[in-house]
Amino acid sequence: MKFGFDIDDTLINLREYAFHYYQQQLGKRVDIDIFHTLNRVEIHEAFGLSDEEGKDLWNRSLDFLYFTDCPLYFGALDLLKQLESGGHDIYYITSRPPEYADNTFNWMVEQDFPIVRENFFCGMKDSEKVEIIQNLQLDYYFDDKPAVLDTLTNTPVKVIVKDQSYNRHLDLPRVENWDELGDLINSEIK
Repeated sequence: MKFGFDIDDTLINLREYAFHYYQQQLGKRVDIDIFHTLNRVEIHEAFGLSDEEGKDLWNRSLDFLYFTDCPLYFGALDLLKQLESGGHDIYYITSRPPEYADNTFNWMVEQDFPIVRENFFCGMKDSEKVEIIQNLQLDYYFDDKPAVLDTLTNTPVKVIVKDQSYNRHLDLPRVENWDELGDLINSEIK
């Protein structure tokens, strides 16, 4: 089978990592409970920043956020390795800016992701992911972002949502953690 995965906030806990980083950068303590109730992907509002200020801070922080110690979700790497050892194809499809493609690929290699260059796609807009996913003829695709997931509702790929506060309005199969995802995948591929 062919499995496709978004990276940020699907495999790695990027937004929460950024939330803690913003606290340090701005010298502003914001309770983590606020983070868990945000109904947008963007986190800057919790710090009282405008959209423009938030975009600027995000863009200035990308090298740090993407390539330092952003934690993987517990169990994600184990499941990916299990899929690979089971003979399944794993694809990574991320909307990270194209100038981060090489460093992202290298970071994933360093983190021990089961990854090969030809199965790594980076640098498209969220709305362009659907074309890649359809061309790959994926069986499953995992993502967190409503803008991406909405484009896939009428495609043959089985879409599964990585639960986040900003995507709970979506009426799609979802998982809160990677153990649940492993159970779901294992029950479907047997």
